[in-house]
Amino acid sequence: MNSPPPAVADGSTAERPRAADLARGVSRLFDSMGCRVLIEFPLGNGRRVDVAALDRRGTFIVVEIKSSLADYRTDGKWPEYLAFCDAFYFAVGSDFPLTALPADVGVIVADAYHGAVVRPSPTAPISPARRKALTLRFARTAAARLQGLLDPRR
Repeated sequence: MNSPPPAVADGSTAERPRAADLARGVSRLFDSMGCRVLIEFPLGNGRRVDVAALDRRGTFIVVEIKSSLADYRTDGKWPEYLAFCDAFYFAVGSDFPLTALPADVGVIVADAYHGAVVRPSPTAPISPARRKALTLRFARTAAARLQGLLDPRR
C-alpha cells in the first residue's frame, strides 16, 4: 500500500514534480523568450526529446526533464540528443541536487507554472543540413498535432 506524501508546514503535501509539470514550466519559460515549443519531439535518430524549442533565428534548443536524481542516474541516452541541437538543458525541480548534473550543459529549474535558466547552455551550432531537416520535422510535427486537434478522426 502506498503511503501519502509527507505533509509540509503549510498543510500541503510535498511531492516530487512530475515530468508533465516541469514540461509546462519549461514551455512557459521558452514562450516568454519568444520560442515555440514541442513536447515529446521525435529526432531523426529514433529518439524523442522531452522538450524542443525553436527561436526566431532557427536555433534549436533541447531540454531533457529529470524529475528525480534516480531518473537522471538511470537515463544515459541524453548525450545522443546533443548532435540535434544548438543548446542543451536539463530541467529539474527546485529540490534537485544541481551538483549531480554535468557542468558542461545548461540547467533550468522549473515547476508547473514557470522556469528559470540557472546555468546557460554552451552553444554548438548544428550543420546546415541537419538544421533544415530539424526545421522541417518541427514544422510537420506541429502541423500534424494541430490537425489532430481540428479533426480528431485523423
